[in-house]
Amino acid sequence: MSKQTKTTLKRLSLFSITWPILIEVFLQTLMKFSDVFMLSFVSDEAVAAIGVVNQIMIFMFVLFNFTAMGCGVVVAQYVGARKPKDVSKTISNAMVINLLFGIFISVVVVVFRNPLLNIFNLAPELREYADIYMIIVGGTLFTQAMILTVFSVLQAQGFTKDVMYVALGMNVLNIFGNYVFIFGTLGFPQLGVTGVAIATAACRALAMLTLFYMLYRRTEVKIKWKQYFTLEGIYVKKIMKIGVPGAGEHLSHNTSQLTITAFITILGTAALATRVYAHNYAMLMTMFSMAMAKGMQIYIGQMVGAGLLEEAYKRMYRGLKIAMVIALVAGSILAVFGEFFIGIFTNDPDIIAVGAVLLIIGVLLEPGRTTNLVVISSLRAAGDAKFPVIIGIISMWGVSVTLAYILGIHMGFGLIGIWIAIALDEWIRAIIMLFRWKSRKWQKMRLVEDEKGTERTTA
Repeated sequence: MSKQTKTTLKRLSLFSITWPILIEVFLQTLMKFSDVFMLSFVSDEAVAAIGVVNQIMIFMFVLFNFTAMGCGVVVAQYVGARKPKDVSKTISNAMVINLLFGIFISVVVVVFRNPLLNIFNLAPELREYADIYMIIVGGTLFTQAMILTVFSVLQAQGFTKDVMYVALGMNVLNIFGNYVFIFGTLGFPQLGVTGVAIATAACRALAMLTLFYMLYRRTEVKIKWKQYFTLEGIYVKKIMKIGVPGAGEHLSHNTSQLTITAFITILGTAALATRVYAHNYAMLMTMFSMAMAKGMQIYIGQMVGAGLLEEAYKRMYRGLKIAMVIALVAGSILAVFGEFFIGIFTNDPDIIAVGAVLLIIGVLLEPGRTTNLVVISSLRAAGDAKFPVIIGIISMWGVSVTLAYILGIHMGFGLIGIWIAIALDEWIRAIIMLFRWKSRKWQKMRLVEDEKGTERTTA
């Protein structure tokens, strides 16, 4: 390895990569949090309806993310190997794939929104809210496909601050839009859920345009326009090698969550609203873990691309320890003051009581979830993408979904039983993923050529 490569990797420390990602993840979480908080001024029914729709939207994000995720890993390894031409070709291929796919999914969501919503058997008072939100936000989902792709590309090259600034701008615009449309201030009409949908769609469109500008102005990689009209098999194959299995793990998770949400609809509107409130706080608990997972994916991807396999092995454990401590501290605070935090959203005593218990269970759940986030991202960054999805499918459906129905519905423990089932799934997968990392099998799965010109794409 050249001295220049070592110097670049040393300068681009895990901390310098991760802290802007932490703020970006916080801002993305805040964006969802602010939506729920402001919708709570409309009604608990509005919160429940949009909570269900957002499960569908998250499912669609996973479909977009398989290209973005695969592109990010391949770009990170090419950056580590100092191959700028391959970086630019990887980016152009990924952007074309996700734009076409994003437009297709946007059309599907709008046209088939009724069958999608029928899965959840929503009450009539919830259906109207859900329908308009799916038309406006679902019809512009292609913008989110491009945002995810360019986010991943910029972060893989170390431009995590730029992504952070865009996330900040999205938050400011989204909160402003929510405020004026929900409360009808500054001369804007009072539109409620419709206004929230318009604000979400508008801020994503502006973010997409800003990111395109940054991609060309900030990075050293130059993408020629003709590259957008040519898909090259070698780059598409590498993107899909990581993206498809990686997305499969996320797809399995979100499909299982959709199924569990369908179980929760059986418990009623109050249970749906409680789930939304508790889930938003769960995202706060995992915020640093998610940032560390993203940072590790970039950092380990670049180290693996540069051939620093032993250092990559040790750095994962260091990152996991830090993420675990911070997640547990945040979770403990939320658990101790659970009733207060749930009470911010609602005055319903039943929702507050159950939500507070869910936050306590969240502290027990968090070590497993944190381990999965960090270790799976690290495995994926090294090229080991198939193993996590195989284990994920088995555990999510065999443990999480199955036990969620048995404990939550059949045995009557409700949301508490469902949360216990989710915790068991996270812990089982976490233990297996740690053994996988310790086995070092991922060290034989590099995606880029080493110094002798040998391509390593299989185990």
